[in-house]
Amino acid sequence: MPGHVLIAGASGVIGRAAVERFAAAGWRVTALSRRDPALACAYDHRAVDLTDAAACAAAVAALDAPTHLVYAAVFEEADLVTGWRSERQMATNLAMLRNLLEPLAATGTLRHVSQFQGTKAYGVHIRPFPVPARESWPRHDHANFYWLQEDFARDLGARTGFDLTVWRPQVVFGDAVGAVMNILPVIGAFAVLEAAEGRPLAFPGGPDYVLEAVDARLVAGALLWAADAEGARGETFNITNGDVFVWRNVWPAIAEALGAATGPDAPRSLADTLPPRSEEWRALATRLGLAEPDLGALMGRSHHYADFVFATGAKRPPAPVIVSTIKLRQAGFHACTDTETMFRELVAALQARRILPSREELAHLGRDR
Repeated sequence: MPGHVLIAGASGVIGRAAVERFAAAGWRVTALSRRDPALACAYDHRAVDLTDAAACAAAVAALDAPTHLVYAAVFEEADLVTGWRSERQMATNLAMLRNLLEPLAATGTLRHVSQFQGTKAYGVHIRPFPVPARESWPRHDHANFYWLQEDFARDLGARTGFDLTVWRPQVVFGDAVGAVMNILPVIGAFAVLEAAEGRPLAFPGGPDYVLEAVDARLVAGALLWAADAEGARGETFNITNGDVFVWRNVWPAIAEALGAATGPDAPRSLADTLPPRSEEWRALATRLGLAEPDLGALMGRSHHYADFVFATGAKRPPAPVIVSTIKLRQAGFHACTDTETMFRELVAALQARRILPSREELAHLGRDR
């Protein structure tokens, strides 16, 4: 039976998809984020700074009987990848969760919490891990806010009566803009800027390697399942689309969906080369009537993440980044998504919202120089 779900980080890549999915299933949805996710479904938005304990307590006090929490908020440093080892990043993320979860647990109505980790739980940012990574492995021996948050939530849940499900998604893709880790708007902006200069959409990354993706909409479906599934109680689950991909192999499909031509590889750091083109983007966005003329607001920190996931600058192929999803399927969640189809659908969603120009508009950009 639907309850009242709070979704923290509702304007992010996972949070935005979760708001839509729970609302479509008839749940009462309260979206917590600094920015309104601006969705057409039914939800109540509260602008809350999760680093402010008093503001979080006041926000929770104003809510009516929340039963579930999807915690999809995250704090990242300006230098995204280096910041993954920052003590400040770890302490801030723990404080954010504590600020919200302590007053929420004190209401006595909270039954279930979904919390996020990722493949950094297996040390993907430190050294290669055996394939496939499994949830049953001992914790990887590095400092990470994942462990701080999980230990805090498990202890609080044991004392106050809510259950916890921990999620480890692979590289997540969605239609959110301004996110810390959502690569597709970055690829789209790059394609537009290159097309305006008469250049094809060249792959900017490094050597090929095999990895997995997960559609934010698939994650949202898993969150809805876990909200009331006995098999999800107290568990940790990897989640992926169910297939694997190599960037160069899906690059033509992404380009075709955008309306861009492909060309020979042109390795470069998007984190270095895109920000200086902000005025160029603003002029194009104004000319095309796009929804976000601020390139920084469009990309968030995701241009740094793009370099990491593309293996930009790597001298040799990275090890495969593959996780096992057997445990989740055996627990009862069986949905899957074709990764190439995901890219096409999410590009179309960004085009429909005028975040990106239509295929026809982009195809004509270079000709209109």
